Amino acid sequence: MDVSTQATRAAAHPAVPEAAPSPPPVPSRDKAAAARTALLTGPVLPALVRLALPTMSVLVAQTAVNVAEAYYVGLLGTDALAGAALVFPIFMLMTMMSNGGIGSGVSSAVARAIGAGRHADADAVAFHAIVLAVIAGALFTLATALCGPALYHALGGRDGALEAALRYSNYLFAGAVPVWIVNLQAAALRGAGNVRVPALVTLIGAVMMIPASPVLIFGLGPLPGLGIAGAGIAFGLYYCGAMLVLVRYMASGRSSLHVRIAPLQIRLFADILKVGLPTALNAVLVNLTVILVTALAGRFGTSELAAYGIASRLDYIMIPLLFGLCTATLTMVGINVGAGQGARARRIAWISAATGAALVGGIGLIVALHPPLWLTLFSRDADVLREGTIYLRTVAPAYAALGFGFVLAFAGQGAGHVLWPFIGSILRILVAAGGGFVAIVMLGGGMASLAAMVALSLVVYALVCSLVLRFDRIWGATAR
Repeated sequence: MDVSTQATRAAAHPAVPEAAPSPPPVPSRDKAAAARTALLTGPVLPALVRLALPTMSVLVAQTAVNVAEAYYVGLLGTDALAGAALVFPIFMLMTMMSNGGIGSGVSSAVARAIGAGRHADADAVAFHAIVLAVIAGALFTLATALCGPALYHALGGRDGALEAALRYSNYLFAGAVPVWIVNLQAAALRGAGNVRVPALVTLIGAVMMIPASPVLIFGLGPLPGLGIAGAGIAFGLYYCGAMLVLVRYMASGRSSLHVRIAPLQIRLFADILKVGLPTALNAVLVNLTVILVTALAGRFGTSELAAYGIASRLDYIMIPLLFGLCTATLTMVGINVGAGQGARARRIAWISAATGAALVGGIGLIVALHPPLWLTLFSRDADVLREGTIYLRTVAPAYAALGFGFVLAFAGQGAGHVLWPFIGSILRILVAAGGGFVAIVMLGGGMASLAAMVALSLVVYALVCSLVLRFDRIWGATAR
């Protein structure tokens, strides 16, 4: 064969280059579609448990970190414990606004988009969530730096307790942006039905935090102890690491949601914020209730403030325990509402609320019968134990009402309606803080009176949230 013939054949049949290595496998939309079908047609309780358990187990681990940190801080003395009690409601405000507030808006928007088959919108919502996280986190860092001294003083912080609060707060809120990014990206994944990855990231971080926190607080070998500031630094390091892992995973294309830079769209921000803003305001009201009750407890003295801080921390811990159930409820309700299955969505809300009431109600009864199970983890001071026992024996039995109302609030968010939970939160603050003010300041009551108002506020909150279930328009025509 001559050279010209070879050239002609080469032109007609060009050489095929060697195949490039295949990229890592990407989860197909078929898998996501199968998961969607299971949530739309499968048995409710097994699906609820399957979605809730990973998040709940990890939140239990996260709760263990919070308990361990409070234990370590308690070893620094009553002033440090009281200082942490002043900061804790503000940190929980940020956590609830990002996880259960704007985070609920992100989860709801993602779930409804997937339920309606709008996968591109679901991906774009995840990127819009990062933008919101940076803005909100920066505002928290700035606000606590500028207003912290006046705020903690107004809540009853004095002398050593105030100094401890400021040191803890400054380091804790320096990492506010990573906290928001982690919580909103985890919310986006949960809205898509992916609970495994956020759970795994949180669990690994929690396991690392428990030994890291005492090293930073008390020191080890050549490493100096940083005191209460070390507790704040430990949280910041954890969230920075979790942020890098989550964002890299979601940008890699291995996730069911693919985060990448996309044009910002007002309609997607609106889709997040129409649920997220009222729910975030709910979180503000819930935490404002605790902040105002903390101020009332601070009127009694440092020991009483420390007692309330320990006891009310258990109130807060009920929320992360419920949160796994709540996010599963939101996802299931959102996908079913998006698919036009209102009757099934309402049934999911009923089953979820009853499960939440049973879960935290059982814990509340145990603690009410034997308060030292909780209180002696943090203090052996006789005055602290006495006041904390009074509070828990009154408030802990009302945890069932908290569980019922809190889960129903998330069910409403999944359906895109937040009015009744919002009204419930307003009444809760009026009863707890307003009633507490009357009982303490005007009538001269003690911790028992304050605790009675807090318990009553939880019952009122549950009753109002239950109205979500009554209105067909919330669940659509198929709810009838």
